[in-house]
Amino acid sequence: MTPVVTLTNVNKVFGGGGRPQTVALKDINLQIEPREFVSLIGPSGCGKSTLLRTIGDLVPPSTGEVVVNGKTAHQARLNREYGMVFQAPVLFEWRTVLHNVELPLEIMRVPKKEREQRAREMLKLVELQGFERHYPWQLSGGMQQRVAIARALAFRPQLLLMDEPFGALDELTRERMNAELLRIWQETQTTVVFVTHSIPEAVFLSTRVVVMSARPGRITAIIPIDLPYPRDVETRESPRFFELVTEVREALRRGEEMRA
Repeated sequence: MTPVVTLTNVNKVFGGGGRPQTVALKDINLQIEPREFVSLIGPSGCGKSTLLRTIGDLVPPSTGEVVVNGKTAHQARLNREYGMVFQAPVLFEWRTVLHNVELPLEIMRVPKKEREQRAREMLKLVELQGFERHYPWQLSGGMQQRVAIARALAFRPQLLLMDEPFGALDELTRERMNAELLRIWQETQTTVVFVTHSIPEAVFLSTRVVVMSARPGRITAIIPIDLPYPRDVETRESPRFFELVTEVREALRRGEEMRA
């Protein structure tokens, strides 16, 4: 099958033109296949979010090529082939939950009846049926993120980009959201690229974990995660889970040593 994302010799340099330069990404080569769940992990400031935003055409590469579904990242964005979820839910406080989820469909001028039906389907998917008329400030942090996920999936994107969406949540809520996200991913069969600082989260969620070095961000290891699906609490307590967590941690450590 054609890869969903292909990155070829991607480099990103900020600054220049008389200003100090910062090399954020260096020689990034990566392919992501349909229906994969790929996590990007590395030290703070290593360029994980920059790489995600480069895939999403929010940050252009300085050199190299980004191809999404066989076309440029820019064209894929114009075709609305991305859904994006960030650390903050970025919900409009004056819009109800239902109307927040409807927003991208409204922008796309989808007829009112159709967009309401689709929004209700997405809220059911994230198990928030019954909260359609609530406002964001009436929801917990985890519920707000579920609304953000529902909104990102409302127009059926082929690729979901997630930038530390659970970073601000407490550990137990985060683990519940991990399980919810896996359920949603398996139901929708959307390809996911996920940025995280958490090694256990990356291992629990992913089909592959991409390990990045400290800045300038390079890919130093790609670790396949062979844990069976569905994954649950018992997965986190299995010997293989701890082996993979150790493998990712050691890859991160090797990346630090390479920089030194």
